[in-house]
Amino acid sequence: MIYFITFKYVPMLGVVVAFKDYNVFKGIFDSQWIGFDAFREIFRMDAFIKAIRNTFVLNLLDLVVGFPIPIILALLLNEVRVKWFKRSAQTLLYLPHFISWVFIGGMATQLLATNSGSVNIFLNSLGFESIPFLSDKTHWVMTYLAAGFWREAGWGTILYLAALTGINKELYEAADVDGATRLRKMWHITLPGIKPTIVILLILNVGHMAAIGFDRPFLLGNPGVRDVSEVISTYVYTVGIQSARYTIATAIGLFQAIIGLIFLLSADFISRKVNDQGIW
Repeated sequence: MIYFITFKYVPMLGVVVAFKDYNVFKGIFDSQWIGFDAFREIFRMDAFIKAIRNTFVLNLLDLVVGFPIPIILALLLNEVRVKWFKRSAQTLLYLPHFISWVFIGGMATQLLATNSGSVNIFLNSLGFESIPFLSDKTHWVMTYLAAGFWREAGWGTILYLAALTGINKELYEAADVDGATRLRKMWHITLPGIKPTIVILLILNVGHMAAIGFDRPFLLGNPGVRDVSEVISTYVYTVGIQSARYTIATAIGLFQAIIGLIFLLSADFISRKVNDQGIW
């Protein structure tokens, strides 16, 4: 409670900055009130509209392509019968989660740079042309997604593996008696058994469609692909920190939070109507 009050609820008082011409020397409450002028300004910014578009596109691709990967990995790990191999595989899948994005960004630059990257040097030695992983917009999006999947897919299996332990083993035994194959048991027992967990995580992921981490797009991005790599979090950094326009940055953050709340409540409402399951 102390953590959430200190770092989540108390900072909410700063939202008032979005409605004031914030002056560092005057402080939040003594700065001039400007109403919704900051919001009108940000919606006239082409760069902000582009950042919104990129945020939704990257998050949607992450959700559509990346969401099923932890489920598939959890199902595959659940079918492994050799314990030492299962533990080793889980460890190898979890490890990337603990690697800093700063390190991953540096590693990607060293490995995937068009002219000096190790991967392209190897491809050139085989007679192939260099692949612009980080300099071409389409290739950059694919690299961005692949880096995220590699880092987080294994970690995402933890909740599903925990949910799998709650499935009644007698269901598998009954399926064996009926002559069900592994795929049949997976489809008719395992997946329905973890369906509530899948639904809740899907709702939470949809709720984060308007939010995006700062580290991955900032460290993997570069001026050459800014049209696709500039997202809301990096734009807030550019406007709020580098340009010291705190009012604009706060307005963007508030807008992002409201859109995220709308997505979360909408996803929960649809889920309750379709599957009769939600987050509360």
